[in-house]
Amino acid sequence: MDDGLMENFFGLLKTEMFYDQEYKCHSLQGLTQAIKEYIEYYNEERIKSRLKGLTPKEYRNQASINPVF
Repeated sequence: MDDGLMENFFGLLKTEMFYDQEYKCHSLQGLTQAIKEYIEYYNEERIKSRLKGLTPKEYRNQASINPVF
């Protein structure tokens, strides 16, 4: 199984959450919360050019309304 999609996601997570920022988690609970917030941002707010300017959530919703067979 190709895990390229997950590698890409975690690469983005590390870049956008940690690199060039003074972001520090002082506990496992804080890190867990930060990752949950990033996943929500990624799915509901982050626009992707590959998805024609939609967020992943918008793209999935559109695909479920207009399925391609």
